[in-house]
Amino acid sequence: MLKVSPGPAWPLFCGEQTRALENTLRNQLPPSALMQRAGLATARLALAIAPHANKIWIACGPGNNGGDGLEAAGQLKRWGKQPLVTWLGRPQDAPEDARTALDRATAAGVTISPVPPADCDLCIDALLGLGVSRAASGPLAQQIEQINALAVPILAVDLPSGLHGDTGTCAGAGVRATHTLSLLTLKPGLFTAQGRDLSGQVWFDDLEVSTKGLMEHARLNPKPIPLARPHASHKGNFGDLAVVGGAPGMTGAAILAATAALAQGPGRVFVGLLSPEGQTPGGVRPDLMLRPVDALELGDMTVVCGCGGGQAVAGHLPRILSRAKQLVLDADALNAIASDSQLQSLLRARQGRHYQTVLTPHPLEAARLLNCSVAEVQGKRLEAATRLAESWGCVIVLKGSGTVIAAPDNTSVINLTGNARLATAGTGDVLAGMVGARMAQSEQAFAAACAAVWLHGLAADQWPSGQALTASALAAELS
Repeated sequence: MLKVSPGPAWPLFCGEQTRALENTLRNQLPPSALMQRAGLATARLALAIAPHANKIWIACGPGNNGGDGLEAAGQLKRWGKQPLVTWLGRPQDAPEDARTALDRATAAGVTISPVPPADCDLCIDALLGLGVSRAASGPLAQQIEQINALAVPILAVDLPSGLHGDTGTCAGAGVRATHTLSLLTLKPGLFTAQGRDLSGQVWFDDLEVSTKGLMEHARLNPKPIPLARPHASHKGNFGDLAVVGGAPGMTGAAILAATAALAQGPGRVFVGLLSPEGQTPGGVRPDLMLRPVDALELGDMTVVCGCGGGQAVAGHLPRILSRAKQLVLDADALNAIASDSQLQSLLRARQGRHYQTVLTPHPLEAARLLNCSVAEVQGKRLEAATRLAESWGCVIVLKGSGTVIAAPDNTSVINLTGNARLATAGTGDVLAGMVGARMAQSEQAFAAACAAVWLHGLAADQWPSGQALTASALAAELS
């Protein structure tokens, strides 16, 4: 059993893959063996989470997730605890393994009750797991509400009940777990959208089954490898970066992107502001070089375009899309492309010319590019990022809870670093600058995006408690 934390490139598998693996194993293992392993793993983690817990409520649903809970109850009873099970199934309707688990729990002396206990020291949620297909209702919804009213540790078996394992969405009521034990495979929904809020600390037990050889549906974003900086080098070895943005009233966005880029180590950073009166704004770092946009040698630079670009950026995009061999498009550049078929054609043409391009949309910008609603993007974040990557031939950084990085012919990744402190104006500009800076140093676009997103989130995770995170403070901290 392992604690899932940022760093390793954990493989993630969708519900269809997990169910297929379960069916294969049922034909290879003795009857109920997999469920017994799941129950044992759950009971062990329950004791690790709350070693002094005695009264343990185990809320069991009618399917195999409930069977896992029943097996855990039997183990806990044998270990001297006082588990009480509320089971929402009926013996005649339950899957065979769940019926066997019920018989084993009853034989062990587990109390089966129609109502939850008046109080408990620990709650185990085994109501739904992968079985969620619609919003919980009736007794299921009532028990979810009762679980969420507890002030004790809550351990979810496989998935917090109500959470969709593929998408991280929750159509109705969902258990807010303090811990989740993902069994057999790790599910992508634990790490994006609502999954991060509902899952608490995620743990994983493979139940003694190897997934080697199975094609992963996605993976967690791994800790990046530091870029090499040989002693015998000069600024020309680390590339030039140009930030184009900062329309009237928004020059700060471009300066934020450029300041963050400096911290990632490119040789030189240029800024082409789109605000005439903002060519020499106060407080600009002396190591940023201000240039008129038309004077930038785009073919020799990595370009970050759109940060605070306003409507002024649209007129520069044909030249930038045609000439910049390495390009990060953010914010108003994305909005301009979403509404202009000529710019869309120029963007798509970049893939055929083997130019590297990264788009960094938030959900609303992604919805505009896909001509759909924000709800559709957020409802299937992995799918939306993949559609964007395939449609535009670009690397996509779909920002949000569990940022998704996708690219044509690449396995998508979900980022596990970062927190809600990043939900403030300007942090996206900081990220765009970081991505571009790593591309300027010859890192491939997908790797650069993955590394920048990981480091950007890590900075927020390590932010001092009680100190407000602002984009300018974040950019300064990175440097």
